[in-house]
Amino acid sequence: MADGTRTDDGKFIISRGMRFPLEGDILPKRVRVLLRTDGYEAKEARAAYRLVQEGDVVMELGAGIGFMSTLVATKTKAAEVHCFEANPRLIPYIEAVHAANGVTNAHIHHALLGKKPGRRAFYQRASILDSSLEVLPEDDNTVEKVQVPVMDAAKALARIRPSVLICDIEGAEADLLPELDLSSLRAVLIELHPQWIGKEGIARVFETMSRAGLVFFPRWSQGKVAVFRSDW
Repeated sequence: MADGTRTDDGKFIISRGMRFPLEGDILPKRVRVLLRTDGYEAKEARAAYRLVQEGDVVMELGAGIGFMSTLVATKTKAAEVHCFEANPRLIPYIEAVHAANGVTNAHIHHALLGKKPGRRAFYQRASILDSSLEVLPEDDNTVEKVQVPVMDAAKALARIRPSVLICDIEGAEADLLPELDLSSLRAVLIELHPQWIGKEGIARVFETMSRAGLVFFPRWSQGKVAVFRSDW
């Protein structure tokens, strides 16, 4: 391959022993390189290896390409993984990743979580890294606006009953998490986005964790990736 990516018969990128279908329209070069070097979501992966215990039910907000859900399902002893992703382009890819890795204990939900059910606009751009819920000043007629389902977050939590939450929702953490009762969780692994939510948003997230009986665990945290645990 032009970028030196390791593949299996030219069809898969191998990262941390996991197989990712080589689809250029889903995996931009930067992501391919990070996967190849085991640098993709490296901080989150290191924390998840330590954090997830046998029998955990893991709820992931922001499934992306299916990296974390596959890692948790195949590299830990989690009982189940429920992953939520808004971008409709990514759902078939996540399904393909799970199939390529023999994942049987993960459930994919094409939805956002919110205060009440409904639908919300999502803006699909050429790169999955640029697609988002927000309109950007540089948007033109190449951006596709689609409507994605919104699920009641409190009801989803009550139904799934997770013990661990993994969250990477591009800044929405400061608005969504304070609305939820997280007291039943044993641990949270979250990528914070201070560049978007500011110090006030970071403070809201930490206050939310404190109310839920979850304490910041610096030993397994790194940079913007923060781990909170109820059992130190």
